Amino acid sequence: MTDVGSGERAGQQHLAHVVFIAGAAAVGGFLFGYDSSNINGAVLGIQKHFDVGAAATGLTVSSALIGSAVGAWFGGLLSDRIGRIRTMQIAAILFLVSALGAMFPFGIWDLALWRVVGGIAIGVASVIGPAYIAEVAPPAYRGRLASLQQLAIVLGIGVSALVNWVIKDAAPALADGSHDLNGSLGGLEAWQWMLGAAAVPAVLYFVLASIIPESPHYLLSIGKDAKARKVLADVEGAAGEAGLDAKLADIRRGLRTARRSTVRDLVGGKFGLLPVVWIGIALAAFQQFVGINVIFYYSDTLWHSVGQNTDSLLISMVSPVINIIGTFIAIAFIDRVGRKPLLLIGSVGMAIGLGVAAIAFGNAQTVNGELSLPGAWGPVALVFANVFVISFALSWGVILWVLLGEMFPLRIRGAALAIGTAANWVANWLVTVSFPSMGNWNLSATYWIYAAFALLSIPFALKFIRETKGTAIEDVS
Repeated sequence: MTDVGSGERAGQQHLAHVVFIAGAAAVGGFLFGYDSSNINGAVLGIQKHFDVGAAATGLTVSSALIGSAVGAWFGGLLSDRIGRIRTMQIAAILFLVSALGAMFPFGIWDLALWRVVGGIAIGVASVIGPAYIAEVAPPAYRGRLASLQQLAIVLGIGVSALVNWVIKDAAPALADGSHDLNGSLGGLEAWQWMLGAAAVPAVLYFVLASIIPESPHYLLSIGKDAKARKVLADVEGAAGEAGLDAKLADIRRGLRTARRSTVRDLVGGKFGLLPVVWIGIALAAFQQFVGINVIFYYSDTLWHSVGQNTDSLLISMVSPVINIIGTFIAIAFIDRVGRKPLLLIGSVGMAIGLGVAAIAFGNAQTVNGELSLPGAWGPVALVFANVFVISFALSWGVILWVLLGEMFPLRIRGAALAIGTAANWVANWLVTVSFPSMGNWNLSATYWIYAAFALLSIPFALKFIRETKGTAIEDVS
């Protein structure tokens, strides 16, 4: 009995060690979510401070996404040159510099520039997190551990909403009971504190990235076989010497293939790129074209625009909490149900949520020059917007990052992952930069467009997505 108990404790300690490593790497995902959404609460303050309209606001909010596409493209290449850990540390420094710069901008375009810097860090983190976790996670746990990246993203979104609400609540009160984002708070305006608060998790990310081990794949690629074996033994647990030898041999075989490949190896097929690369690009684009980040970047402005003036930021905190709940559901089922079934369930839920929200916004009325949702339409819009959020969270939100980390053959994985992630950021930018103007044009029609993409994602997933549950990344072909 003692031996069995000792074995169970050893297994628990091993799993806890692997979860800690993956969780530390996923802090980049936390900053990904925090840094990309903390501007949500600051938008109205920025508009008033710099006296800018919808177009300039859209460009400023979306400027981070331009940097994200650049960071996503070069993040994988950088990690192959200097290692996964140093790449994470560079991303952490960029997050810190961006937060401090955005806290003290000289003008709207200066603020946009600092958000580009932060976007580069987000892009790097979005690539390096899933890639690192996929390389260190045992196949039996890889889906759940890779889901930590998305869990960290939604936690970052949720914490940013909470921090923004606390800062706004501390800001000077106005006559109507709301709080002035442009009021003085400790010598700065409230919205400046919202943007600068990202410096705290940036420092934490740097510290954690400095204490986790380097990826065994990278260590083998630079000839540090003994270190790679030690890291692999730590993360694989009781694999035995024979098991470690077999795993190391698999990684070496994959690395030999990878060394002979270049970005040109993605070229092929009828439409210029290999079919699996196009599938990855489409998967990444669909995740954004359903409009999810409208909820997280503009929810305060959105609910303010339809009559929820005093409590708009508090209401906008509901979606991040629901997002977190949905992500836990995905983590619980992704290695049981599989990737493809969850995608399909999520697509149906998103289409329903977006469709009903579009109907609700179609009933909006203009009162004193501002939109308002009469009667029950306000609660209906809020409920079904969050039906959309939880459907996204338990499916496409998590599974995109899991699939991008495991759907490509190892010989093209780095370049294909970079292209897929960059496509996600480009699609994110298109949605984010267009929403302020589209929402002003016709909020209901805008949501119907997002609902149409949710419907189209169903046949796409049925036809093109291959289940990768339980497959070792070295065996993907």
